[in-house]
Amino acid sequence: MIALPLALGGLTWSFSEYALHRWVGHDAKSKTDFADEHRTHHAQRGYFAATSKKAAHVVPLVLAGLALGWFTLGAAGVAYVAGFAVTYVAYEALHRRLHTHGPRGPVGRYLRRHHFAHHFNGPQTNHGVTSPLWDHAFGTWRDPGVIRVPEKHAMVWLTDAA
Repeated sequence: MIALPLALGGLTWSFSEYALHRWVGHDAKSKTDFADEHRTHHAQRGYFAATSKKAAHVVPLVLAGLALGWFTLGAAGVAYVAGFAVTYVAYEALHRRLHTHGPRGPVGRYLRRHHFAHHFNGPQTNHGVTSPLWDHAFGTWRDPGVIRVPEKHAMVWLTDAA
């Protein structure tokens, strides 16, 4: 039965995403590489840390997690780590897409509004990128309302060339 540990791994990433974003990325005292990269992401339109840089940090952790999972819980441990890792990769792809392409469908529009409210209406709210679950749980959810994107931060796809 690997479905449960797979789902728990994904849920753990979801919480980790929120926690890193809120308590590391937005902590003014944080001197971590993640916090520095995150501050740059907020300051510069279209900036994302290089995938190779992220992979250099993440791949060894995932490999160590898979080994630890296998030796402690067997297939269930591997499924947990796989759920965490796959959800992390999905987060990276979704986050980049929210910034670089117009949304597709109602879920994409909702997630883009939720995330852009964080960027442009108040960085102390809406920390979840892939889900508002933890924002609701920790009281940091805010209705996006009207989102005014400063011209210097407006993505090419967001502006009307006509």
